[in-house]
Amino acid sequence: MGHLIIWAVVVFVVIFFLMGIRIVRPTHRGLIERLGRYHRFATPGFHWIIPFIEELYLVNITEVMVDAEPQEIITFDNLNARVDAQVYFKVKSDEESVKASQYNVNNYQYQIVNLARTTLRNIIGTMTLKSANSERGKINEELQKTLKQETAAWGIEIVRTELKEIDPPKDVQETMNKVVKAENEKIAAIDFATATETMADGARRAEIKKAEGIKQAKILEAEGQAQAIKLVNEAANQYFVGNAQLLRRIEALERALANNAKIVLPNNADLVNVIGEMAGVIPIVKKEKQE
Repeated sequence: MGHLIIWAVVVFVVIFFLMGIRIVRPTHRGLIERLGRYHRFATPGFHWIIPFIEELYLVNITEVMVDAEPQEIITFDNLNARVDAQVYFKVKSDEESVKASQYNVNNYQYQIVNLARTTLRNIIGTMTLKSANSERGKINEELQKTLKQETAAWGIEIVRTELKEIDPPKDVQETMNKVVKAENEKIAAIDFATATETMADGARRAEIKKAEGIKQAKILEAEGQAQAIKLVNEAANQYFVGNAQLLRRIEALERALANNAKIVLPNNADLVNVIGEMAGVIPIVKKEKQE
């Protein structure tokens, strides 16, 4: 009988011990309460609580995304815009923050969604539809700033906010699309005109270069002709300066060559020498009679 009691006690102790085993994952932190009061903080790993006396409450500390849900907001220019946003947040992992997320606010996720919706109405209500679409970054910054301030006592970290959409009414959207299309066509027309002007300017420059080339070629040709005339003048000065009589004889010889088949040359060594030099023949040297 005594052995049965002992075995019964052992079994009860084992079962009682197994009932109190708790494992906390790295993605969570735990709050252990004893008889309804906070007792200690549970970090990742093995924990044992007293069954029926203590209770472990797990809190997820990973980043969470909640949708603020689409809503109609009246902008400053009295247009109904459909607005939707997302909020990314997480519970801080330290003990005080985890306690605050459980003891300072009731259902912090629901509270964040409603706070985000209210903040969006306050921000966009002071902006025109056009400015709201063009200043999404500013809206995100203001929304995140407000959420951080309001959730500071909740142990929550607002990681970031993203404005998903700001959709105007259908008729306004159609008008905006027409304006954008007209603006794009205007830009395309300006680009085409600029390209045409650039092409015409290039052709004009090419014609100018071509004219300058022709001009330069004519200048070089004229300079060549002038150089040739200069050389001829230098040759004439070399051979005929002070020999006017010889020049007349050569002119007479030229006329004779043109009109007569037979040529009679006077016995004049200077004349023969001049003609020989012009023809590339060695000049004739007069020999003196030997006495």
